[in-house]
Amino acid sequence: MALVLVVLVAGELATLAVPLVYSQVVDRFVHPKTLGMAPALLIIGYGLVRLVSGALTNLRDSLFAPVRFMVARQAAYRSFVHMHRLSLRFHLDRHTGGVTRAIERGTEAVETLLRMLMSLSPTILQAVLVMGVIWRLFNWSYVAMIALMIATYIIFTVRFTSWRLGIRRRMNDTNSEAAGRALDSLLNYETVKYFGNEAHEARRYDNAQARYEKAAMQTQYSLGLLNFGQAAIIAISLAAIMLLGGHDVEAGHITVGAFVMVNTYLLQLYGPLNFLGSVYSAIRTALVDLEHMLSLTEEDVEVADPAAPLPIATRLADAAPARVAFRNVHFGYRPDREILRGISFDVLPGHKVAIVGSTGAGKSTINRLLFRFYDTWSGAVLVDGHNVRDYRQADLRAAIGVVPQDTVLFNDSIGYNIAYGRLGASPAQVEEAARLAQIHDFIMSLPEGYKTQVGERGLKLSGGEKQRVAIARTILKDPRVLVLDEATSALDTHTEKEIQAALKTVSAHRTTLVIAHRLSTIVDADEILVMGQGLVVERGTHAQLLAAQGRYAAMWAAQATGEA
Repeated sequence: MALVLVVLVAGELATLAVPLVYSQVVDRFVHPKTLGMAPALLIIGYGLVRLVSGALTNLRDSLFAPVRFMVARQAAYRSFVHMHRLSLRFHLDRHTGGVTRAIERGTEAVETLLRMLMSLSPTILQAVLVMGVIWRLFNWSYVAMIALMIATYIIFTVRFTSWRLGIRRRMNDTNSEAAGRALDSLLNYETVKYFGNEAHEARRYDNAQARYEKAAMQTQYSLGLLNFGQAAIIAISLAAIMLLGGHDVEAGHITVGAFVMVNTYLLQLYGPLNFLGSVYSAIRTALVDLEHMLSLTEEDVEVADPAAPLPIATRLADAAPARVAFRNVHFGYRPDREILRGISFDVLPGHKVAIVGSTGAGKSTINRLLFRFYDTWSGAVLVDGHNVRDYRQADLRAAIGVVPQDTVLFNDSIGYNIAYGRLGASPAQVEEAARLAQIHDFIMSLPEGYKTQVGERGLKLSGGEKQRVAIARTILKDPRVLVLDEATSALDTHTEKEIQAALKTVSAHRTTLVIAHRLSTIVDADEILVMGQGLVVERGTHAQLLAAQGRYAAMWAAQATGEA
């Protein structure tokens, strides 16, 4: 930055010298008998001064480029990191397309702001230097007229651009809305096809684009008015100053070369001034674009790490299975709707506890609280005897593995998706995890093997294949706690039995929490919790619950009848 400032000043001094040398060339031709440097040498000097000026300007921009792009990159990186620090509640309430577009526009705005500010500094310096030279060579009236022109230009530009901000905000809002709708529709491609609603989705997207088109046209029209107003101020000011200069030439107060020099200075100042309007407009526009990204980065982190986190062993290879406990946990996603109403249970190290119940009973909520996607209202979730709030979230989640009901994969290779369980794992480790998940043979039967692309959200794979990939990456992760969140409820009976065999492999010797829909998958659990309306209404082994002839026994009978 210090070098940039030195080059900036040198470049403006070189630019300032151009009209001075040019005026000497003109005077030598108008008064050829005047003693002094030959016109040819002056012309060569004029060319050299312009060359130096251009070289220094480009050198300044080149020196500043690394700073500009590095800061823009840091802004994007920090925004992205902050998005991952925000709670699940935030992401469920926002359109992903709108968030990513806001970050993209905000990053571009940061780069634009730095570029425009670097362009603005030479303009201000040049205006000061030009007025100083004109005051020294001519008189105060020229400087007063130039100052009046600059002041009028700036006031008009600032006020008119401020009026345009509202239009720009509307354009940004409609652009984000259109991007969000497009992404939402494409992510739900199959649903759209199932119900034949392509035309409906197209109309929704086109309506959003129509509002964007209207706002964009208003932005363009107002820009045209702004540019015309700026050009009018410059033209009138130039004419007035040149009239004054022409009068002084006729009166013999200044030479023709001096008159040309004043005109050249004004034209030289006119370019940056005209650019000044664009700079100010770009800065204000960039600030509007930044508003969205800044509003995202200023979102409070609902679930924060402690100031002094406790250490926790993450891999089963490094420590014994963890102990998990819920102590009188109360929680709800909204203040007016409590989901869990005082849940308490223990999962002993290496044991398997299953949670069953009707839809909406709060089964999956327990999983989210264990991962600390949310914090409890009251009570505590304990791992290894300590509240999960006492650990770093990254460490806590590294110690827990999950096989969800709906496995979503990255649009990358099968190998990448399995290796995602432990970044940096060797190909041999990835293959071993795939063998344990009973998917290695299937992968090797594919033409591209582990390099086979799985498509958006893994849509190129079947449900059973996706579940095996999820199991494989959980095996590779080697967590001390395993959560099976209805991992087989969406599969057919044959595939379910195959997946269950793989799950037994991964859950062996681990502390396992199973959230189940099909009761046949949890008959071997050390304890089964039956939930209803946010409470544990029954608990015991499979045999004990059947003997109790309560809710669990009724659910078992209903499922047995349905399967029969």
